[in-house]
Amino acid sequence: MYPILDFLQKGLLDFSAWQIALYTFIVVQLTLSGVSLYLHREQTHRGIQLNPVIQHFYRFWLWFTTGMLTKDWVAIHRKHHAFCETEDDPHSPQIHGIKKVLFHGVTLYTKERKNQETLDKYGQGTPNDWIERNIYTRFHYLGILLLAALNFSLFGVIGFLIFAIQIIWIPFFAAGVINGLGHFIGYRNYRTDDSSRNITRFAFFVFGEELHNNHHAFPSSCKFSHKKGEHDIGWYVIRLLNKLGLCQIKKVVPDLYVDDLNSEFDTETVRAILTHKFNVLQVYIKDVIKPNLTAEYQNASSTFRKKIKKYTHNLSLDPQFLKADMRNKWNSYFEDSKSLNNLLQFKEELQAIWESNSKSVDEMIADFKAWCQKAEASGNQLLKEFAASLSQYKLQAFTPR
Repeated sequence: MYPILDFLQKGLLDFSAWQIALYTFIVVQLTLSGVSLYLHREQTHRGIQLNPVIQHFYRFWLWFTTGMLTKDWVAIHRKHHAFCETEDDPHSPQIHGIKKVLFHGVTLYTKERKNQETLDKYGQGTPNDWIERNIYTRFHYLGILLLAALNFSLFGVIGFLIFAIQIIWIPFFAAGVINGLGHFIGYRNYRTDDSSRNITRFAFFVFGEELHNNHHAFPSSCKFSHKKGEHDIGWYVIRLLNKLGLCQIKKVVPDLYVDDLNSEFDTETVRAILTHKFNVLQVYIKDVIKPNLTAEYQNASSTFRKKIKKYTHNLSLDPQFLKADMRNKWNSYFEDSKSLNNLLQFKEELQAIWESNSKSVDEMIADFKAWCQKAEASGNQLLKEFAASLSQYKLQAFTPR
């Protein structure tokens, strides 16, 4: 009787409370690393290529700890990028509401994984070997049942609490926090065509996925930290694995820099602008629109200037993703100023150049030159300086060291 009670209380390992807490943190972080490195950066976007041993470890571990299949996750995430913030987006908080995505993200995931059309169209290129078909897919929930049994054996009754944490962790933090809060709160480096946000600069807790706006700006890049002061723990692990010969870095967005010795538009300049179009747009907002907006209302009341300052934080967000009252303020602030309206018009004309799919490179070069000439003739000094720098943009490729 007593040995049974002792086993129920301690399990086989007889860990202390802090050892159990440490073990739990390690295993959930290991699962998050599998989601970020294997499912997301490798299988979905092909930004890296992991060693086959690591690949299969993650396949097993994710099946064992979450019941997730590679094809399901990859297909749903690719569809998210294809239809971001629309009715066809599987988990947009703009469509489903933040509470639904944050607390019931797993329900949205489960619903979409039953859509065979989604799996067939967006799940291509994922593992389809004998093990995937006959074990992981056929015995879909066997892994988590084995996990429950293992936790009970190792830790006794407390093992079921560890099991519950493991089961809840990914649906809440990956499906809920990243897909929900990552499109709802935080800061934006890029004016992407969605409402994605960077939740924090120190992206350690959810393995770098917190830098969600950066990812949406450059989906195929395996590096999510783009600005000074941003830290992507997933990228640090990728660099370590690369040095150990266990991971190939396939895609990293090349750095954008200004070549002071070049002032002519050429093919390389166009490629740099197209690659970093969201970055260029953000520079325009920061260096042209914001200073002019501040100057326009410098003589207004302090209360109004505070409202303007609050409003400028949303300049990098497309008006369609603003609440109605903020969108109305957006319109009123610019309608009252001919000069600000003019700057918005310049921005839209610049976007129209790179959003055209039918133009050749030579035609785009001509359009960029015409835009810059028009900007230089505008009489706005900040706009003229921005136009002068546009022709100096170049790319610097990432070289692993």
